[in-house]
Amino acid sequence: MGRGAKRRSRARLADLPQGSIALEPLPRDEDKPAYPTVVQQARSNMTKFENCVLLTRLYFEHAEEFGPLLNLKVARKKTNAGPVAMAGFPFYQLDRFLKILVQDLNRYVAISEEFPNDASAKVKSGGLMFDRKVTRIITPGTLIDENFMDPYENNFLLGIHMETKILDGTKGNGGQTFGADEATTVPVGLAWLDLSTGDFFTQSTTLMSLPSAIARIRPREIVLDKSLQALCDHDILLMLQEDRYLVTYHQASPEILPVSAWSPMLEVPVSEKLRAEFTTEEVSAGSSLLGYVRVRLLGMEMKLQPPIRRLAVENMGIDKNSMRALEIKSTLRDGVSKGSLFHAIRRTVTKSGARMLGNWLTSPSTSLSTINNRLNLVSQFLDDQDLRANMVQLLRRCYDSQRLVQKFSLGRGDPEDLIALLRTIEATQGISTILGDMLGRGGATPIIDRHLERSLPGAHSATACIAELLRRLSIDGPTALANQISKAIDEEGLMQKQRIEESKAASVMEAAQGIVDAEAIEEEGIATLKNGTLKGELKSNGGGGEGGGGTEFEDVWVMRKRASTILRNLHAALDVLGAERIDQTKLQIKAEEERIFQSLRQQVIYNLAKLRRNAVVLDELDVLCSFATLAQEQHFVRPILGLRSSHKIVGGRHPMVEAGLYEQGRSFTPNDCFIGEEERVWFITGPAIDRDSRPNMAGKSTFLRQNALITILAQVGSYVPAEYAEIGIVDQIFSRVGSADDLSHDRSTFMVEMLEAAEILNQATPRSFVIMDEIGRGTTPEDGIAVGYACLDHLYRTNKSRLLFATHFHTLADMAKHFKHIGFYCTDVAEDAHGSFSYVHRLRAGVNRQSHALKVARLAGLPESAIRVARDVLDTLRPQITSYQSPAEAGGFGQPPVSIPS
Repeated sequence: MGRGAKRRSRARLADLPQGSIALEPLPRDEDKPAYPTVVQQARSNMTKFENCVLLTRLYFEHAEEFGPLLNLKVARKKTNAGPVAMAGFPFYQLDRFLKILVQDLNRYVAISEEFPNDASAKVKSGGLMFDRKVTRIITPGTLIDENFMDPYENNFLLGIHMETKILDGTKGNGGQTFGADEATTVPVGLAWLDLSTGDFFTQSTTLMSLPSAIARIRPREIVLDKSLQALCDHDILLMLQEDRYLVTYHQASPEILPVSAWSPMLEVPVSEKLRAEFTTEEVSAGSSLLGYVRVRLLGMEMKLQPPIRRLAVENMGIDKNSMRALEIKSTLRDGVSKGSLFHAIRRTVTKSGARMLGNWLTSPSTSLSTINNRLNLVSQFLDDQDLRANMVQLLRRCYDSQRLVQKFSLGRGDPEDLIALLRTIEATQGISTILGDMLGRGGATPIIDRHLERSLPGAHSATACIAELLRRLSIDGPTALANQISKAIDEEGLMQKQRIEESKAASVMEAAQGIVDAEAIEEEGIATLKNGTLKGELKSNGGGGEGGGGTEFEDVWVMRKRASTILRNLHAALDVLGAERIDQTKLQIKAEEERIFQSLRQQVIYNLAKLRRNAVVLDELDVLCSFATLAQEQHFVRPILGLRSSHKIVGGRHPMVEAGLYEQGRSFTPNDCFIGEEERVWFITGPAIDRDSRPNMAGKSTFLRQNALITILAQVGSYVPAEYAEIGIVDQIFSRVGSADDLSHDRSTFMVEMLEAAEILNQATPRSFVIMDEIGRGTTPEDGIAVGYACLDHLYRTNKSRLLFATHFHTLADMAKHFKHIGFYCTDVAEDAHGSFSYVHRLRAGVNRQSHALKVARLAGLPESAIRVARDVLDTLRPQITSYQSPAEAGGFGQPPVSIPS
């Protein structure tokens, strides 16, 4: 038989052993090496919360990836299962690292804390005294009281609901793009809240208006239903990606919670009457949003304010392009607050007042009564400077009470927060007393009230407005709470305790670093550990000195080692006293302090609704006092609001440009604006483009923006930068000013212009105010003129909006001269005998057909040789340009005469 051949064996059945065969257990595989219990707990939490960074201790790949980003030293711990990367930091430094991960990197973080094990848990964990559990998941939209939060901005979390069946009828690539007409009818539900203040809002909108609604809310995080995640190119996602919002997909409950089921999460239930007003889309968005928050808070209780429905008709609409172009909250160039309208007019003294001001600026009111009531109070504070000074002094003592009480409603807060709340309640009492005394003396200044009653029939007087503010203040409950806080908390002792804790912080940090260093030393095989920052104490009942034998002294005294060179001897009786009676007393004191604190926290929650109402009144007073201060400083005037579709502004000024010029020692040139039934459109021409030059260079773009800003200020209830202003209520403001290319989305400058123009033409109404600057500049002159005229014609004939239309296409003036309700205005330059020139910023009637481009080129530093070539070319083209500018006479571009519809 050859090598490797198979062998066969034969046996009879009778020869085989009979009966049962003894079964021996199979040999058991050797147990795989396991991680230590603490490390295994971390691995389990990392698996359970896979999209989160686990803090405050980082292990495995988290330590490798995020340790260097957080500037933490990464050590390696030897285990039976292999080395484990690890890094960490003290818990009190959590805010510092949360800022980097959550605010800067938009990461989700799971907070893991230690909890003592009971007897059975100790057995299960192998004797561990503590178990590590995730207590909260922190995302950019679920911040509560972190120190790095912007105190002047809300931290909104937005939920968007749109029926999936509308989108899942995909066309080709998994998404569906709606046309303009369809987008105006597709319903979308919005719900947004701020966990740090308890604010909660809902709104119904359309797919067309969704980008502008989101731009107004400015959410830090947006929650979508997980069913939309499979549709990679759905319309909502494309909108959100364009503006780079953080999107989180959440698996919502299959059953939509009705508004009545939201009550456990609200300070007071929503009334049955109000519940009936919410649309299906709003309820779906709110239900999904609250479900997401519950998951992130991991069982933490919350008390939000009842949801407030936002109606589009109650506020001026400002589309996202206008919000950016008008620089309402941030500048166009740098995206920062400094230089914006918000920064230019802010005179508030509280953080919450600044937040309210920002919200008013992005959502001006369209209610005449609301606007005039605000203006009445501003007039009163402007006239009565002593009243305003007293108000501001008391408001400065107020803390951010909305965020304070929200911390307590979420089971957080500390004695320092109670002291801050006490100071705020005391300031509220003072404000209530001042307003009450004022009403007792006869109310507001009679001259002001008579003037208001005469010029604003139906408007509440300043006295009535102050009485309404006083009525909204709730004093009794918060006053009793303040008395309890004052009796229970030793403020001086609290400050001393804080100083002691701060003095220990450095040594604790050093000790924590020592722990990390110790792990690194262990990895390198060093057997001994020297760490001067870790202090221990030794007890010795043995004799000291050379005797070594037992003595009576040994039974009386106990030796304690406090430092490397210090030995202390304590009497045994004192040692027992310290170990038992004093420690027991400390525990009793601590338990009593905790009981009192929890009682005070419950009282805060009991007065939650009153404290929040008071906070809103304080914020309104802060904003209105700031308007009065601004009016006095900048010589603003009170606008007159009405229902006519007209603007009558005399000596209007641009608030931000004027402030910038003032810093340079220069003055601003004011301009008038009269738009109404006679001249519904102002057609403005002027010198070469001034947009990228120094502020207010030629003035066209500045003039357009300043009138939009004056309108916004008037409808938030502020005085305005003008000599006189009479403004008809505006429902929407649209701006097509200062477009640039968008290379990240493969859009040219002209494409961006057309997208902005399309939004305006599709949404503007006869009550809208539109500013358009240099439409058609991103393409050839012929195409630019055609597009420019089409937009002008559509806005004039179809939208019938109030329109400021600026262009350097002078031909458009000839094409539009047959419009009945149009006025032609221009800026100019003044040139002296030496060839020097300066811009004349004041508008005059007429059309400026000279762009003065060569003057601007020389001013910009273009070489003289290049300027001479440009002049020669211009002289050659001038005959063509002349015919180009008069198509009605010359037939335009060598083509048959243009037929302009009349």
